[in-house]
Amino acid sequence: MSRLLEPPEGRKVFTLRFEPTAADIDENGHVNNVVYLRWAQDLGVAHWRSLAPPDALATWAWVALRHEIDYRRALMPGEIGHGRTWVSDAAEGPRFNRYIRIDAAPDGDGDGAMCAQVVTTWVLIEQATGRPKRVPPWMLEMFA
Repeated sequence: MSRLLEPPEGRKVFTLRFEPTAADIDENGHVNNVVYLRWAQDLGVAHWRSLAPPDALATWAWVALRHEIDYRRALMPGEIGHGRTWVSDAAEGPRFNRYIRIDAAPDGDGDGAMCAQVVTTWVLIEQATGRPKRVPPWMLEMFA
């Protein structure tokens, strides 16, 4: 990925703040790269749970199929991560792309710069069967 990810105009954006723990800091003195992937997973799951009605939460689950991540700036101890996520406007059968940016929150002693960005593909799973299912139109509307 070469361009910085930004949500399209008018797109619903879900946000979470991440405060790194001592266990998140690696031997280089900054948040370990693997932590950004955990945060991307946390953002996707929290976004789904914040929007889906209880019957949908009981019926459907999302499984990450692929992550493509760019690291741009280290998040240092004492800085707060500000995560934003939004989804594509179309699904491909059971697959749905999610876009994530994690920035150094300017209100957490950070400069607001982008630390990492992720394009991740998720697959909709019917929990009763464990099988992928086509993303229904109402889910696209719920996220967009």
